[in-house]
Parts: sequence; C-alpha cells; structure tokens
Amino acid sequence: MKKLILTTAALALSAGMATAASHATTVRLGTEGAYPPYNYIDDNGEVAGFERELGDKLCELAELTCEWVTNDWDSIIPNLVSGNYDVIIAGMSITDERDQVIDFTQNYLPPATSAYMAMSDDVDLDSGVISAQTATIQAGYIAESGATLVEFATPDETIAAVKNGEADAVFADKDYLVPYVAESGGDLMFVGPDVPLGGGVGLGLRESDTELKGKLDAAIQVLKDDGSLNEMIVKWFGPDALTY
Repeated sequence: MKKLILTTAALALSAGMATAASHATTVRLGTEGAYPPYNYIDDNGEVAGFERELGDKLCELAELTCEWVTNDWDSIIPNLVSGNYDVIIAGMSITDERDQVIDFTQNYLPPATSAYMAMSDDVDLDSGVISAQTATIQAGYIAESGATLVEFATPDETIAAVKNGEADAVFADKDYLVPYVAESGGDLMFVGPDVPLGGGVGLGLRESDTELKGKLDAAIQVLKDDGSLNEMIVKWFGPDALTY
C-alpha cells in the first residue's frame, strides 16, 4: 500500500506549480526508443516502456507540457546540448565524465549491475572479443580491460554480434539482457561476474536549465517518497530489481 508522505520535495514542487502553469512551455524529452524495457517503440509507433511511463508522470507532477523525441544513442548528448530537445531520459547512467558536459537530476534507478551474455559458458572474458554499445559505460569498461572491444551503434547489433560469431560475449545492463536469456531456450546465458557500474540512471539536462532540473528533481523525489517509483521499477524490471 502506498504511503502518502508530505515531503519537502512535495512542498517545493507544489510551490512551483503556479509558475509552471502560468508560463506553459513544451519540454521535449529525448530518448533512444531502442532499449527495452527502459524505452522502445511499440506497434503503434509510439515511445513506450519504463521511461515513457516515468516521463509522463514526472511531467504531470511538475505541470509541464511534454513531447517525446527519439534520437540515436551515439549523438544523444550533443543533440541535447545543441537544443534539439531539453531532457535525456534514455537509461543514461550518471558518470563523472558525462557530468562535465551536461547536468543530471538525482537518479530514478539505483546503481544497477552490468553483465556478460554469451552462447557458451567457457568464453574468455579477459582477453576475448566483447561487444558493447558505443558511448556507454560498458564500452568504457571493456576498453580499459584486457579484452578486445567491438562497438556497435545499437544494442540489438551488440547481441547480433554474439549470435553471428563476431564477438565472444556482449557486455550491457543486466536488466536489458535478462529477457534475451530467458527467451533464448538456453542458447544465450550469463557468464562471468556481474559488474556494478555508474551512479544510477538520471535525467540529463543542459547545465543552464537549473529551473527545469529543480522541478524534475522534486517530482522524482515525490515518486520515491510515496512508493510509486518502486512500483514502476518492479512492473518493468521484475520483483528482483533494485528499488529505493
């Protein structure tokens, strides 16, 4: 059962609603649309997934008029900075390197684990060929290891590389890989240790958008305090997912 908790964040959010209502601005939410269950394009051609549900709720709480924009992952930060949209909500882990270029809200997913997936349990993770998506913390991790990194623009391509023999294993968010293992009939499996990376997943914004960041931070805190964020996490990632 949800607990209705009146927090400082809720009060701050309420105080800003009159301003938001009187200065209605469309906030463009940028996502990849290719990383289920975080975000994907459904059969109707609409953005769907955990982050669609979360983003819509955050906009409702902050009384923001929002629209969704899709963008390839490898240019998602440059296109935020250049003004093609106002917020990144795309399974983006908070890292010191990214924080030098953009700003982040508090995290809306706790620091989770990354994992290796392969077609055999005897692959060489230390010096083998590992696929990862370009410009991710997983690609950075493999690049600094003794393994050979092969990068791909989309997450689907990283998995295809394992299936067609281009890579020995793929390294990605474990939450993303779980359905592939479950639905493979034993052809795909987790191998090696899980690896904790990053500081959780947050919304990315331009460093100058401090007012918008404050509204979204307050909305995230409301969802944490009343338990509804945990409910969303379990709905999309399963009962074993890390929650707050």
